[in-house]
Amino acid sequence: MTERLYYTDAHCIAFSATVIAVEAEGRHLVLDRTAFYPTSGGQPFDTGRLGDAAIVDVIDEEHRIVHVCAEPSSLTVGASVEGWVDWERRFDHMQQHSGQHLLSALLADAYGWPTVSVHFGAETNTVDVAAASIAPHTVVEIEERVNRLAAENRPITVSFEEAALATGLRKASDRDGVLRIVSIEGLDRSACGGTHVAHTGAIGSMLLRRVEKTKGNTRLEFVCGLRAVAVARADAAVLTAAARLFTAAPHDVPSLVEAQQQRVAELERDRKRMAGELARYEAAARFAATVPDAVGVRRIRLDDLQGPVRDAEVLVQALVAMGPCVVLAVSPSTKGLMLGAAESSGADAGQLLKAALQSVGGRGGGSPRLAQGSVPDAGQLEGMATALGFSE
Repeated sequence: MTERLYYTDAHCIAFSATVIAVEAEGRHLVLDRTAFYPTSGGQPFDTGRLGDAAIVDVIDEEHRIVHVCAEPSSLTVGASVEGWVDWERRFDHMQQHSGQHLLSALLADAYGWPTVSVHFGAETNTVDVAAASIAPHTVVEIEERVNRLAAENRPITVSFEEAALATGLRKASDRDGVLRIVSIEGLDRSACGGTHVAHTGAIGSMLLRRVEKTKGNTRLEFVCGLRAVAVARADAAVLTAAARLFTAAPHDVPSLVEAQQQRVAELERDRKRMAGELARYEAAARFAATVPDAVGVRRIRLDDLQGPVRDAEVLVQALVAMGPCVVLAVSPSTKGLMLGAAESSGADAGQLLKAALQSVGGRGGGSPRLAQGSVPDAGQLEGMATALGFSE
């Protein structure tokens, strides 16, 4: 059995222990006592060192803790070893976990939204609460209230109580025996095995960032403490860079972006209108330059495409609208084809192209008037054109 030092002292990051098992060819070490927190209850594991070995994972196997080494260790059973936990990572996890307890307590007591699930991530954390939705102004209100609570610097304490006698828990525990209970003075009592700061003030600031609906509940993304400072700094840097592009103040960026979006939409409408007009002029010239066959149908081939075959759709549609014709557009760079057929041509573009593509293992299809597809190899395009009644 491994004694868990972090249960009683989350600030313990240096300790000595005895090796009681060496497994997985020296990569797994089990000690008689440890300050390393294993992945448990949603909280990620600690990292650090055991002697010269870098610890890259910590696994909870109920009665013992397995320390996973980056490289095989030379330690043997019975050896004494000094351990050091990465304090920066540990303290970050303490801030996030204590912040979650504080946030969940506020959401349940002030808004009637109990916590359904929690996830602690490497960059951000989320808490899912039993709320159909949360309005943006309420998110701001929650953020202000939880930060005021943190600033009250209430003690966060750990106690061990018999499950049958433990009262006032935020959520009833289904475990028997002794429970480890983390309490925030006057606010919360929760059964929890995680590491926590000693006072709410050490949580630091909390940022509520993103809100989304999920499976009938609402998910709040949050970050605390030094991580919140880093995230806020990154957000400020992005906003400052955007403001610099506009030669404006950061607070003016949203309205400037909105104005730019409107302008882009207007320009796109103008582009499409002009592209349509240009296509009609080009279509008239190509249509007039093509000699109809014996039944009066023109077969027009477009070979000068530089990009995706879909870029030819406006021109193909303009040609099809001019009279009896069948139009083939070919894009060697993307191995794509587009076939258009005027209703008066008597051809079904979708059926023709699909049959031709199937014969060479290509994919595609479409309607009687317009169809599109691609072939496995660009060298097959000329054969496809011939099969469809077109040649150079």
